[in-house]
Amino acid sequence: MTVRIERRDRVLTVIQSRPDVRNAVDPDHADALYDAFVAFEADEAVDVAVFWGEGGAFCAGADLKSLAARGIATPENRSTHRSLEFPKDGSFVPRGPMGPSRLELGKPVIAAIEGPAVAGGMELALWADCRIMAQDAYMGVYNRRWGVPLTDGGAVRLPRLVGEGRALELIMTGRKVSADECLRIGLCERVVPKGQARQAAEEMARVIAGFPQLSLRADRRSVHLQHGLTERAALEKEWYNCTGVFKAESATGIARFAGGAGRHGDFGRATTRS
Repeated sequence: MTVRIERRDRVLTVIQSRPDVRNAVDPDHADALYDAFVAFEADEAVDVAVFWGEGGAFCAGADLKSLAARGIATPENRSTHRSLEFPKDGSFVPRGPMGPSRLELGKPVIAAIEGPAVAGGMELALWADCRIMAQDAYMGVYNRRWGVPLTDGGAVRLPRLVGEGRALELIMTGRKVSADECLRIGLCERVVPKGQARQAAEEMARVIAGFPQLSLRADRRSVHLQHGLTERAALEKEWYNCTGVFKAESATGIARFAGGAGRHGDFGRATTRS
């Protein structure tokens, strides 16, 4: 089994389980990852996913040995029976070569990174909402040395996180980027001791899952919707994106605050979901 699922309360953990190849992704593995995240999106019993690779590696990229053996040389020749229609566009594109990288989920995903997250594995990490890295973990566009381009969003998401110049330097040199550097340049949000990335990510996920979800998802959506817009256009998007939340959820939260919950920054009482 290339992918395993574990859940606790309202947190689901998607586990890459090919430790013998450092969780490198072949087409079957990519299909399994895609299916796992589509199921997560549809599952009303879970709110946040953690994305982790067992065996001390997040993902070493595409399984090039497997692809060479199958005669798959380009993304267009990979499995395309799993498709994605971009919202409002309707245009067909094959599913990402690494699996879920072209999905636009309505719920957050946290990548928990131990060891390498390189080449396509780095692209999977960039697809997540945020990243927690172990101290000895690292990223890198390692596919540079094999003449394989970024086809799972790396050339799109990397400059949005770290800026165009720095992204181009990382993409063109393909060099190793340590966890400490990732934290410094904005490629990850936390660095934890070796072996603790999954635990830290699941703890963060439980905190996120404890909040009212309609407003949280609306704010997350607003962040994604503002890309490429002028400030005025982005403000309009934000307003219309959140208007339905007030009646559906905000009134209840305001009443809870009025009743004494969450005073003086006490998130412990404020995060109890009604």
